Amino acid sequence: MNLQRLSRLDLNLLVALQALLEERSVTRAAERLFVTQPAMSRILQRLRDHLGDQLFTRRGNTLVATPRAEEFARQLPSLLDGIMAMLAQEEFDPATYEGEIALAIPEFFAFELAAHITEKLSQVAPGLTLSVSSDTDSTVEEELASGVLDFAIDLERPHEDDIISAPLTQVTPAVWMRGDHPLASRDELKLADLLDYPFVQYYLLISKRVSATTAARFDRTLGEMGLKRRKILVTNQLMTAMETVCRSDALMVATQYGLSTEREFFSIAQRPFPADLPHQGTISFMLMQHRRTAHSAVHSWLAAALQAAVKEMDKELAKPW
Repeated sequence: MNLQRLSRLDLNLLVALQALLEERSVTRAAERLFVTQPAMSRILQRLRDHLGDQLFTRRGNTLVATPRAEEFARQLPSLLDGIMAMLAQEEFDPATYEGEIALAIPEFFAFELAAHITEKLSQVAPGLTLSVSSDTDSTVEEELASGVLDFAIDLERPHEDDIISAPLTQVTPAVWMRGDHPLASRDELKLADLLDYPFVQYYLLISKRVSATTAARFDRTLGEMGLKRRKILVTNQLMTAMETVCRSDALMVATQYGLSTEREFFSIAQRPFPADLPHQGTISFMLMQHRRTAHSAVHSWLAAALQAAVKEMDKELAKPW
């Protein structure tokens, strides 16, 4: 596209040309555009200069279009209608939308949410495809800014000014174990009880390489108390972690949230943190997007749909220990 040449043309002239084509009168075209007749005559002369054609000849009080002007009369309405449609902020219709939205969601969160939201989308927005990854590491803000990602679900934390975040849900820390684990029937757990058993460390927010030397919040708390846990497996693969917990006496620090179906399939029991272990009562998760999508109709609609889906999940998963 020759943008340099296009930049020399005042596109408002095309609006004036359309008025002249419809009215075939300088006076009536001027009235349509709320300008004076002399001003409209000057606009017509500018059009003639730009386009190298007389465009109209006069026959009495009527303008007669030249062949070049008649060609404009055939093409210009659809062009102007297209510009108007492009600029208009019409109400979003999920039923007719076709496109792809990329999200980064922690794996334990995505298990429930992806199935929940896609079930709804298949009914109300069949042309919308979600691309879900579990990578929510330090590059997430860059990927939101660059357009690689449209949304991310992450822990509540400070972020760049260009990132818009909205509260999504709160999760409660919990200890996971197999259903017939010796601790599963205890009314109250003690920290000493936990440290008698080995641990599976699942990195729910790290998608790349993992290492036992990376201390989780649980490890740091134990360190402040002069204690340490024994780890038999560290992984960022949720199913691997759950299968190991299911087949051993190992414990896993996770949350009370999510994986209702998988807990039943693996026969996993959840127990609240011991009272003698200092810990954060709840952990907040946020829905993040870049300000470039703040006024996008599809992004606003999907953000509301994600928040509604999480609220529904919260109700379904609010079960007693």
